[in-house]
Amino acid sequence: MPTRSTAWAAALLAATFAAGVAVGVGSRALWIRYASAAAPGRGRGVDRLMSELDRDLRLTPVQHDSVHTILLRHYTRISESWERVRPRFDTLRAAMDSDVSRQLTPDQQAIYRDLIARHRHQRERAKSDSGGRTK
Repeated sequence: MPTRSTAWAAALLAATFAAGVAVGVGSRALWIRYASAAAPGRGRGVDRLMSELDRDLRLTPVQHDSVHTILLRHYTRISESWERVRPRFDTLRAAMDSDVSRQLTPDQQAIYRDLIARHRHQRERAKSDSGGRTK
């Protein structure tokens, strides 16, 4: 049977983990809102991809309509799939970050958080700049 201090430690760990996930999700939502506001003329998702395809492939009006319909159909299904998978992915990523952090000193933990935040920001920017495709 767990001791009282073990139960408190487990509760504190769970609360810390939950707070970390909440801060991460909230920060991402704020960043997305900020990034969208900073570039209001820039399309998102299918519209942005269609702009790039029109420009790079010089689609005819018929091709444009056909490709747009196809992208909309698949984009919706892909988005729905990602929304189902994303919570599990975020949980796994948070667990990985937590495991790594436990191996580090407090000073190293702060640096690690900054490195990870910078890496994820750059990855999001690359996805945004490529219309959702990673480089």
